[in-house]
Amino acid sequence: MNILTHEKINRELCGQPLAIEDGYSRVELKTAQNMAVDDFDLVHGGFIFGLADYAAMIAVNHPNVVLGGADVKFLKPVKVDESVIAEARVEEQSGKKHIVPVIVKNGDETVFKGTFTCFVLDQHVFC
Repeated sequence: MNILTHEKINRELCGQPLAIEDGYSRVELKTAQNMAVDDFDLVHGGFIFGLADYAAMIAVNHPNVVLGGADVKFLKPVKVDESVIAEARVEEQSGKKHIVPVIVKNGDETVFKGTFTCFVLDQHVFC
């Protein structure tokens, strides 16, 4: 299946798609030193959120999908040089609105989970 959205996203910062099916995606982010916030190599949560958001967007997989809101929880820290994987699955669709739960894991440990509310617009948000 082709990815129809976010074609210019920086995959080094937001993740590399591993699998995409109708209503589902799996995306891997390999964390790097430029994501660290301190001398302990803690990765800024914004990169983990970006990974989860990207996974949600390509699970919906429409050129005009946008994020309307998110309810998220950061459960465990992520360090530089770790690989985290986000799995997103469209749980509910009502008109333009899609509800997409996303879980991010570091190995067997869940480090982040959230529910993303995505909207598919009739045209690009800037049109």
